[in-house]
Amino acid sequence: MIDYKPIIQSLQIKDLHTIDVLRLDSIHPDINGNKWFKLKNNLQRAREENRSTIITFGGAFSNHIAATASACKLANIESVGIIRGEKPLHLNYTLKKAQAEGMHLHFVSREDYRKKEDESFKKFLVKIFGKHHLIPEGGNNSEGVTGCMDILKSDWNYEYIICACGTSATYLGLLCSAKPQQKIIGINVLKGKNDLVKQAQSMANKLFPEKKIQINGNDALNEVIIKNSFITDQYSFSGYAKYDKLLVEFKHEFVKQYGIPLDYVYTTKLFYGIINLMMKKKIPADSKVLVIHSGGLQGNKGFEERHHLAPML
Repeated sequence: MIDYKPIIQSLQIKDLHTIDVLRLDSIHPDINGNKWFKLKNNLQRAREENRSTIITFGGAFSNHIAATASACKLANIESVGIIRGEKPLHLNYTLKKAQAEGMHLHFVSREDYRKKEDESFKKFLVKIFGKHHLIPEGGNNSEGVTGCMDILKSDWNYEYIICACGTSATYLGLLCSAKPQQKIIGINVLKGKNDLVKQAQSMANKLFPEKKIQINGNDALNEVIIKNSFITDQYSFSGYAKYDKLLVEFKHEFVKQYGIPLDYVYTTKLFYGIINLMMKKKIPADSKVLVIHSGGLQGNKGFEERHHLAPML
């Protein structure tokens, strides 16, 4: 459905470094960023299983929900979004868009939403919606990971490849398709105990046991120069989708200077982290660096409405 033709834009970051930005945000108006790669193999699996409905999960501002609705419409597959929280009096931009694309929105309490991995909850979904193909929140399953392996091209010789992480599916796809000498850096946008390291390791062991992949965490930053692939939560700030004045100001200045639109939740933290690592000289100045712009721009309107911010790119 989408013909992936990579768009790469070079940036000179201050006097620190030249980096390449893979503009996945530009591959499709609605199914852009890493979302298409997480969804494409899931759509194929649904067809192979002869399932006419896809069910997935997300919050009220979820990029994944919006992208899944659009992808299912293009694929002529029914879609159901299990939305965290009680149904609001008025739908926000994300949910209106998903509904307009044909997605049936089913709201559940936060308590029930936490049970979404339980077999009893999955049986409940079959009872209500019939047989279907189930995609985890954020597209974080084997099909999502293997789909993300198609992001990188085999003839790219970057030394460092950097992405934002919310579920680790994109990170793991990049890591498993990268060359042995390439370092994959994941900027975890979630505040906490950097649990994505454990989640990614578990998924790697399950999907690629023969590769004997080792997922490193914050300890990798103790090296003078980054020598290994890792996931860090050192740039998670106040947590997922939380307002932070410094980050909002950084986003505004970055967009003004470079003309590349960022989202508040993922790519603003991503580019803040990259520049900070360069300022600390953790990445050698002559290194070839590729940054994955994972899209997510549709969520900006909702973030600005929630936090009463003036709209910007």
